[in-house]
Amino acid sequence: MTWWCDKGIDGFRMDVICLISKTEEMRDGEVTGGGYGSFGPYASCGPHLHEYLQEMNRRVLSRYDLLTVGEAGNIPVSESLQLANLDGSELGMLFQFEHVELAWGRLDKYTTEKTSLAALRECFTKWQTVMEGRAWNSLFWDNHDQPRVVSRFGNDSPEYRVVSAKMLATLLHMMKGTPYIYQGEELGMTNGDFARLEDFQDIEAFSAYHKYVDSELASPGEMIACLREVSRDNARTPMQWSSEANAGFTTGEPWMKVTSNYKEINAASQIHDPDSVFSYYKKLIELRHTYPVIVHGRYEALLEDDPAVFAYRRVLEDQVLTVLCNYTQDEVPCSLAGGDDTELISNYKDHKAGYLRPYEAVVYYTQKGQQ
Repeated sequence: MTWWCDKGIDGFRMDVICLISKTEEMRDGEVTGGGYGSFGPYASCGPHLHEYLQEMNRRVLSRYDLLTVGEAGNIPVSESLQLANLDGSELGMLFQFEHVELAWGRLDKYTTEKTSLAALRECFTKWQTVMEGRAWNSLFWDNHDQPRVVSRFGNDSPEYRVVSAKMLATLLHMMKGTPYIYQGEELGMTNGDFARLEDFQDIEAFSAYHKYVDSELASPGEMIACLREVSRDNARTPMQWSSEANAGFTTGEPWMKVTSNYKEINAASQIHDPDSVFSYYKKLIELRHTYPVIVHGRYEALLEDDPAVFAYRRVLEDQVLTVLCNYTQDEVPCSLAGGDDTELISNYKDHKAGYLRPYEAVVYYTQKGQQ
């Protein structure tokens, strides 16, 4: 690590770092419904996890100006608080995966079910609240192991793709933590075109298909439908740079086929379009650099029983940010929509007081004493 730091790198993403310490006893794990023995009790958050990370911090990380983030799935909140604690003795922040695992069911992650607003709100609110003043969050929707956010949590139809992609970006980027943007997310790229098992490349997809189909836990059609929704290949299709052949990704033959909507969804068509998903992400980033409340404000949940609207407030001294996001494709009433507060960003050009339109998102800013 020191060798790389001396080369001038900016940081480390530490894959499954919570598995770095194992127990001395390595018995056969309990065999679960998936057919494999569970290694969790012998490797996850092992007895020397924090000892190892603190040594790493003393000997390397604290000696350089680095960003450090640990991938740490399925670990208790107490462990997360220590891994990413604000005293800086271990890592700068961590990736936890609870919000992308909420729809898991009978076939583990292989499902066509959409995540409910109630579950998503409860999860985000929990992590925003428990980390406040104690540890630092990573904020993400997409990565190399997850399907495309607009297909998974939003609506990737031609009618709603742009507004729902912007809504989901707003929902996440106004929270407390460090936002991560995965390639193509800033364009609103969708899941790929996968119709048959042969269309996939990820060995995990083939393993899952045979695991569940051969054991008769799922039919072939059900598994293909699930893979279309959540396969990791959805994040790994060629980046859509332009409307040229192969989306401008290569003049050769790409190892995975380009998603067919690349002529409509590509970087070249969005970079200079002020209404594009790309331009919206640029504005979100600019706002985070402009308003301290977005970085430092505490999170307060609003409208916690609303069946359609994810709403929350960020508060920092005299600054108040109110975030409203319609999670549905219906126009819904919202008592907080409209008013005289300063609008920082919205995915619609006009507003309907007291209502939010399909996938509408709006952020209001108020400074106390200036109301």
